[in-house]
Amino acid sequence: MTLDIDIRTRVGNFTLEAALTAHSGEVLAVLGPNGSGKSTLLGTIAGHLPASGGRIELAGRLLESVPSSGSGGHVWVPPERRRVALLGQRAMLLPHLTALENVAFGPRAQGVPRTTARSTAAAWLGEVGMGEYAQRRPAQLSGGQQQRVALARALAAEPEALLLDEPFTSLDAQTAAQARRLITEQRDRTGVPMVLVTHDPMDAVVLAARTVVLRDGRIVQQGTTAEVLGHPGSQFVAAMAGVNLIAGITDARGCCGPPMGPA
Repeated sequence: MTLDIDIRTRVGNFTLEAALTAHSGEVLAVLGPNGSGKSTLLGTIAGHLPASGGRIELAGRLLESVPSSGSGGHVWVPPERRRVALLGQRAMLLPHLTALENVAFGPRAQGVPRTTARSTAAAWLGEVGMGEYAQRRPAQLSGGQQQRVALARALAAEPEALLLDEPFTSLDAQTAAQARRLITEQRDRTGVPMVLVTHDPMDAVVLAARTVVLRDGRIVQQGTTAEVLGHPGSQFVAAMAGVNLIAGITDARGCCGPPMGPA
């Protein structure tokens, strides 16, 4: 399964233009300052925001296509049919349902019989270490436990791509480390491509083989995570990596100096 994206999305006066690919069994990290277009990117992939140009393809299925001429051939698959799961900062569990019923909700919405859906839900709760809490409602769970249930719910729907929007932000350090391990395990187990939006370099280092950097709606740097964080191309990435970015030039001997101004 591969997620191929080459889109243009307009939201008010802001325009996102991005082309990227997340391969099967890969986590692709997306970094960038606030307002760079990260949420717009995920919203477009999930189908919550319409693209104004380009295409999105997942596992050989065309999810969206907007011809540049504006003529015929426009394709748009609604969110519930995209097989794309989105896990955000908040678990967003249904408060009146137990953990088991929350996880079973996705399969049930796809027409899976109740007994089968509950069996699937129980198996996924076990996968994320929440089997013993199956009959508890969200208010009876900690934030970290709720996020585990939300991950189980996302995976129980058998998505072909998983979008992670700052999923560890509200967790304490220990719970966040556990959640990262869960994502790693499910990445290797399911093989679905994952796109991870984060402000934490630890997320990118631990989870993502490749990283893309957005700024003002454009991709300004991309490569392996080690390359991007080891050779930052902007003050934002330098700050994330904990280094100083110094602009300058080198001469033939390898000596460096300040940037040259106009003659």
